[in-house]
Amino acid sequence: MKFKQALDEQNDEMASEHVGSSQETPMRSDAFLIDDNEKIERIEKNVREMMLTLGLDLEDDSLNGTPKRVAKMFVKEIFGGLHPDRKPKSSTFENKYKYGEMLVEKNITLYSTCEHHLLPIVGKAHIGYISNGTVVGLSKMNRIVDYFAKRPQVQERLNLQIVKELQTVLGTKDVACVIDAKHLCVNSRGIRDIDSSTVTAEYGGKFKEEKVRREFLDYINLDTEF
Repeated sequence: MKFKQALDEQNDEMASEHVGSSQETPMRSDAFLIDDNEKIERIEKNVREMMLTLGLDLEDDSLNGTPKRVAKMFVKEIFGGLHPDRKPKSSTFENKYKYGEMLVEKNITLYSTCEHHLLPIVGKAHIGYISNGTVVGLSKMNRIVDYFAKRPQVQERLNLQIVKELQTVLGTKDVACVIDAKHLCVNSRGIRDIDSSTVTAEYGGKFKEEKVRREFLDYINLDTEF
């Protein structure tokens, strides 16, 4: 009993210290053997049981449909990025206009979920790349961010997954991403520091050079309010 209590305390401490596991989202090998409808049914039952355990009256009109709503939200929306079939198709194009400078898309709105407490992560992603002959549609960068964000996440892993995917799509290492986000597991529970945010960065290829990285960060800091 004491060992289990110590283990639980250790796990809680690791979660509070924002410890992640790997660059790949931890998934079981049988994750997609059942379809979305069955997943929704199972989750609905579990959410209903959780709410009953908390003492809520599920006969109330306001709460009666909550288990189903939560289950559909988990599977179809906030954790929809777990399913590989939902991965955005990123069409690329030849850089016919021979644009050789950095391209930056900043302030990409990001909604994700902390995998330690299943509370929201809300912030902005800023992406830059230097074409080696291939370009990708601007909206595809937003879709890639959204896809990897829609799963239980650790911000460091999310940052790495976005860069790795764009490097694969563009066929170049010259990709960078900075994320600035608020974690409600910090802002609304535990220490309850409502002002703090977390910044992570991943620089690939030429972005590891100080001059190039500085240029990218200067673009991010440009005042582009319209």
